[in-house]
Amino acid sequence: MLQVNDITFSYSKKSPILKDISLSLTQGEHLSIMGESGCGKSTLLRIIYGLLDVDKGTIFWNDQEVLGPAYHLVPGMDFFKYVPQDFDLMPYITVAENISKFLSRFYPEESERRTNELLGVIEMKAYANEKVKNLSGGQQQRVAIAKALAKEPELLLLDEPFSQIDNFKKNALRRNLFSYLKEKNIACIVATHDGNDALSFSDQLIVIQNNQILASGTPSDLYKEKPNRYVASLFDDVNKVIIDKTEKLYYPHEISIVEQSEHKTKVSKNYFKGSYWLVEVLHDNETLFVANNTQLEKGSEVYIRFNE
Repeated sequence: MLQVNDITFSYSKKSPILKDISLSLTQGEHLSIMGESGCGKSTLLRIIYGLLDVDKGTIFWNDQEVLGPAYHLVPGMDFFKYVPQDFDLMPYITVAENISKFLSRFYPEESERRTNELLGVIEMKAYANEKVKNLSGGQQQRVAIAKALAKEPELLLLDEPFSQIDNFKKNALRRNLFSYLKEKNIACIVATHDGNDALSFSDQLIVIQNNQILASGTPSDLYKEKPNRYVASLFDDVNKVIIDKTEKLYYPHEISIVEQSEHKTKVSKNYFKGSYWLVEVLHDNETLFVANNTQLEKGSEVYIRFNE
């Protein structure tokens, strides 16, 4: 179990990058960390891995304290694996060699089986003998994930792990990877900008803003409850509406176009989203976004209903 207790961290003793951060994670559980660029997501992963020394607070994995470079000649915990955004691969050897590099040479058959298994997880069996330098950024990102899993860590730390992967590969890779981690009971922490990573594959979610935890809970609870506009905006477009002098937040699909209501609007723009149209309307001099099955004529007047 991971226990992060009230940690604060700053570079060169300047203003804290992270302040009073606490979280816990059980074996096999998945946590997503969300927030805008510069909020401290990547720094938190590096601290948990043991690459940075905290100003205050403690980190434990079960009964072992996680300590930084001030206490270890080679920083980083052996039973964790960290995949940074720069991948840290060896470019002049093959994909298979990168994955198997740290596996035992005394058991070549087991090493080969394990390598092939992970090539299947990242869907790159066809590239097993390709040198890494010849791969695209997205392909290298997939190899870095497989390399981190080679010796089956107890905790996997992923920093924007799908940022360079095409959408048509990203969805399949996410399903493969997170299913594999659950099957192997490997805990995982993902720093991400993508709400799909958190909503579909995480057991817990924390949102960081202004260097502190702004909200935490299950992804479904945070999505439905919308504790504030910032948190809601991480998942979808969000509308702020004043009704009966009370501020309320609505996703586009929570507002409907109806034949008649007390809320009259004018259509400004339409955006095709594949399975629906995102319609921009003007309501009480405020722009709102409404999900609708069809495109609406620009400038036309329509009525909307807010679905509670």
